[in-house]
Amino acid sequence: MTAIITAHGLRKRYKDTVALDNTSFQIETGRILGLIGPNGAGKTTALKAILGLIPFEGELNVLGKDPRSQRDELMREVCFIADVAVLPRWLRVRQAIDLVEGVHPRFDRDRCQRLLAHTNLKPNARVKELSKGMIVQLHLALVMAIDAKLLVLDEPTLGLDILYRKQFYQNLLEDYFDEDKTIIITTHQVEEIEHILTDLMFIKQGRIALSASMDEVGERFVEVMVPADRADTARTLKPIDERQVFGKSVFLFDGVPRSQLATLGEVRTPGIADLFVATMKGTYA
Repeated sequence: MTAIITAHGLRKRYKDTVALDNTSFQIETGRILGLIGPNGAGKTTALKAILGLIPFEGELNVLGKDPRSQRDELMREVCFIADVAVLPRWLRVRQAIDLVEGVHPRFDRDRCQRLLAHTNLKPNARVKELSKGMIVQLHLALVMAIDAKLLVLDEPTLGLDILYRKQFYQNLLEDYFDEDKTIIITTHQVEEIEHILTDLMFIKQGRIALSASMDEVGERFVEVMVPADRADTARTLKPIDERQVFGKSVFLFDGVPRSQLATLGEVRTPGIADLFVATMKGTYA
């Protein structure tokens, strides 16, 4: 595989706040990456750097281009869905489709119509007549109908009900993603994207706290529910986290063989949310 994004020593400061702290990472082509972090961890700053929206220090290569000096060329191959959809209130749905078709050479009108078919949006409806969720639906359909090599989704389903959120991620896999495309998703609803991710990246206080494929995550991390009489034995294996559930201790281990842990109690692969909480402990201290 080849890298679509390579970052080395990224640094970005806002007055007294360090948003990116000598951050380095690499994202391979044809992957779906979940970029997860608490508020203020540097997620949005990293995305803005990738999209060429902010100045920064360090080296960053996106699709063979430097976002600082080649942003116009870069954005022909990149699509971005922000957490807030901004569309003129007077615009009609059909006019929005015509507008994007007129300005972007990679816009696929048929794909846009297929995506809108899953909604209640009418061609003559004006943006000012739509609910917040319907505006988000329109925005998603317009952007996902652009055949981009890199799709960046920043809280893409914010404001949508659970039915459409599930439909959106299903469409993302069935109607958009292929081996030539790469997708970066940031969201706080990590349980909803867990099943579609190929890779996971945690960012904490401007630095990458974890970067691994989902296969690696499944191999490395193991959770064990241990009865009280075996808890001390579990602690000798140096878990990275411990919490209490229904009177039992739940330990999280990194790199300890499952066969060894199975003698202590019930073994399972942790979800992204549990792994995230364990990794981010102390962030708000």
